[in-house]
Amino acid sequence: MELEPLEVNLFRGVSRDIGTERVFGGQVLAQALLAASYTVEDRQAHSLHAYFLRAGDHKAPIVYNVDRSRDGRSFSSRRVVAIQHGRPIFTLAASFQVEEEGLDHQFEMPAVPPPEEVEPWALLPLEDFDHLPESMQRWLDRFGPFEFRAVRGPAPAHRVPQPPFKELWFKLHGQLEDDPQVHRALLAYVSDFHLIGTATLPHGISWVQGNLMIASLDHAMWFHRDFRLDDWLLYVCDSPSTSGGRGLARGMIYDRHGNLVASTAQEGVIRVRENE
Repeated sequence: MELEPLEVNLFRGVSRDIGTERVFGGQVLAQALLAASYTVEDRQAHSLHAYFLRAGDHKAPIVYNVDRSRDGRSFSSRRVVAIQHGRPIFTLAASFQVEEEGLDHQFEMPAVPPPEEVEPWALLPLEDFDHLPESMQRWLDRFGPFEFRAVRGPAPAHRVPQPPFKELWFKLHGQLEDDPQVHRALLAYVSDFHLIGTATLPHGISWVQGNLMIASLDHAMWFHRDFRLDDWLLYVCDSPSTSGGRGLARGMIYDRHGNLVASTAQEGVIRVRENE
């Protein structure tokens, strides 16, 4: 998540090899939001809208070019273009707001068991894990920055049609500094996990099978209230529609006290290749 300032409004980020050929979309989302945040003072991000244009190369750095679109009395707008090998791979528009008081209401958090009563999610049985490509094994077997505990929604190896709903607890391993910009950037990072996969549940398919193509097209996010990512948060996801080779998924993120801290929406390509 550390960005190197190159010039005014220009930042460079690097990627980690997580075992896939592409850069994880949540990483680019988080780094772009951080780059925009570095050009704003005394205001916090309240919304973002992003498009994934091309697959990122984890072996090369990514340059983030920030356009300071507007600074008003209450809101600031920023546009970020992520560039790699001379071409844009990602765009983000973000809005920042001065903190203020106002009307307050929210959807109530679903009644779910607390995270301490939910078993950690074992992604794959050993026999399925052994048959995956080596790069995928390295990705799944690495020590990830987040822990997930599923309340509702099958594990990826479970390929029986299910209702398009998913609920899971997650938290960051370890402690995090008291910087709201970092917490919001990392929440954007982790919000890319498990979201579009909700659109596959009614069809009994999974990203672990070899003939499924699934890739994010866009990502939207709204930050409602302050939170800490090093304490448990609940991700409540649903998918209202899948059609035309695309799936739509939505998410609401609550803290353990029932406060709605963020909302998400994402559309992605979902294609099943016919076996030859």
